[in-house]
Amino acid sequence: MRHRTTILLLVAVLLVTGCAKRGTQTTTPAEGTRWRVGVTLLTKQHPFYQELESAMRETAQKEGIELLVQSAEFNLADQTAQVENFLTSGVDALVICPVDSAGIAGAVKKANTARVPVFTADIAAQGGEVVCHVASDNVQGGRLAGEYMAKLLGGKGKIVIVDHPVVTSVQDRTRGFMEAISKYPGIQVVDRPPGDGVRDKAMAVTETMLQKHPDLAGIFAINDSTALGALKAVESMGRTNVVIVGYDGDPEARREILRGSPLKADAVQFPRRIGSTVVEMVAKHLRGEQVPKLVPIPCDIVDREKLEKEAGQAP
Repeated sequence: MRHRTTILLLVAVLLVTGCAKRGTQTTTPAEGTRWRVGVTLLTKQHPFYQELESAMRETAQKEGIELLVQSAEFNLADQTAQVENFLTSGVDALVICPVDSAGIAGAVKKANTARVPVFTADIAAQGGEVVCHVASDNVQGGRLAGEYMAKLLGGKGKIVIVDHPVVTSVQDRTRGFMEAISKYPGIQVVDRPPGDGVRDKAMAVTETMLQKHPDLAGIFAINDSTALGALKAVESMGRTNVVIVGYDGDPEARREILRGSPLKADAVQFPRRIGSTVVEMVAKHLRGEQVPKLVPIPCDIVDREKLEKEAGQAP
């Protein structure tokens, strides 16, 4: 009887020890290895995402994370396949910058089923469970852009929004923009054509808008690729009476603002802060710490005067 009791005690100890080991594996990588985190970006061609990726990699190095970075280049099918491949390879977490906020929901749900935590950066997912979303406060940024447009127009005039409505960040930007200009009854939004966030299409739709609305006074461009495409259309058609407000604060857009082009201002984001913060949230979660569902990063706005001061050119 005593022999049997001893055996039972040994079995119980082994079971408890095994459970403890399994419990720690969710928060600590195996000895000599690092957490592996799959990242699928919207694009690698845009300066915003180049800065975001650079900051992610720097922070990952500090946090003991191996980043596996791919880019969907605006293709939802490719992004979905990238998520599936990451899941097959057994990553510890995923960071997604969705191509399509609603369309990526299926991939997020597959990760949920596989019990792989999902984080989103810059653009939110509409569907599935996301541990934490890190992005610019795009509603606030849109308000800044709207207020600046109203100031440029003196509170009256017809404007167009060159839109990209399939992503949540743009939905938030345009919502903030509309909230701001709603205070000015003399301003009328006469069209909202989709430019898909890319320069060539933005240029083409802007040309159409300028022909359709000969008295157009302003354009809100939802990112700087859009703003630069719109700028090319405005200048090529000789429309010196049209002003543009963009969004992002990319180096090329800043140069155009500084030279006094029709692109007068940009709501600016801080992609490096977004990139480093999302990796910090991943690391905290993998260590078993609590993280917020949303981390908003405030925006700012720059115009020629502010950029000249930053460059030390102002007297």
